[in-house]
Amino acid sequence: MHDIARRSFLTLPAVVLAAQNNNEIPKRLLGRTGVRVSMLGVGGHHIGRPKDAKDGIRIIHAAMDAGIDFMDNAWDYNNGRSEEVMGQALAMDGRRNKAFLMTKLCAREYAEAVKQIDESLKRLQTDHLDLLQFHECNYFNDPEYVVEKGAMKAALEARKAGKVRFIGFTGHKSPRIHLKMLAIPFEWDTCQMPINVMDERFDSFRHEVVPVCQKKNVGVIGMKGCGGDAKMLTSGAVTVEECYRYFLSQPVSVQVVGLATMEHLEGALRMARAFQPMSKTELETLQTRVKDVQSDGRFELFKTAKNFDAGYHRKQHGFD
Repeated sequence: MHDIARRSFLTLPAVVLAAQNNNEIPKRLLGRTGVRVSMLGVGGHHIGRPKDAKDGIRIIHAAMDAGIDFMDNAWDYNNGRSEEVMGQALAMDGRRNKAFLMTKLCAREYAEAVKQIDESLKRLQTDHLDLLQFHECNYFNDPEYVVEKGAMKAALEARKAGKVRFIGFTGHKSPRIHLKMLAIPFEWDTCQMPINVMDERFDSFRHEVVPVCQKKNVGVIGMKGCGGDAKMLTSGAVTVEECYRYFLSQPVSVQVVGLATMEHLEGALRMARAFQPMSKTELETLQTRVKDVQSDGRFELFKTAKNFDAGYHRKQHGFD
């Protein structure tokens, strides 16, 4: 237990910038890109959930006004609605130029990948993406699929054409799949993965993947900071404040968080503004308290169950 806590403490990110005042959201360096982005990012899936698009737009605008500039999305989120809502929000008042816009590509085949990139650009009402990531690399043959089926070729062509600035990948299933992706002879700009307190002792991305990203200067994008389905919160195992302090104390460039309501945004802003890195003692105390529920994966079923994978990708790999 103490070894895990010590490793977490000694590798706290040196990229945290102290806020100038209580209202400023600190920024961090996004790996080799040289770009500094807000340490919290607006999650695209949640932004497409409100029935009225105006509610999603209002959340994006309020987040940007508070200093959150990293925008997350994906081609398949809410059947494209998430990209459409975000596109509408960023098209107003020149906000696109103030955002670091990322979306994710689902296709592995060349022709479909080209089509999806152009569809995402149209929905997002922009001529370029700051970051394109291969979505849900959750299957052990995804590294081969991305290269051999042509999606990588499509992404590189998009980058050459000025449609894409940076390229990365995501996934939530196994650190070993991420390591296979990172072993591809390509200079990845970013890598997105689950970063939360329960990950420490169960197929840990934090301890198996993050050090490789640091060595290769790949920007780490965290997600599922409260477990994805928030059961770790409703169970009483941890508080939302503990979740935020934990993942922001890790060497992540930006942590994507789900903001489906203004109340969610207000809470996220409050915790980000008050953030202080966890001390070694605080981290050890937290790890000791949750040890029994960390190591069996009960709060990280997205690592073991197919029903947490997107339908598009299940079908892509022959699952119902």
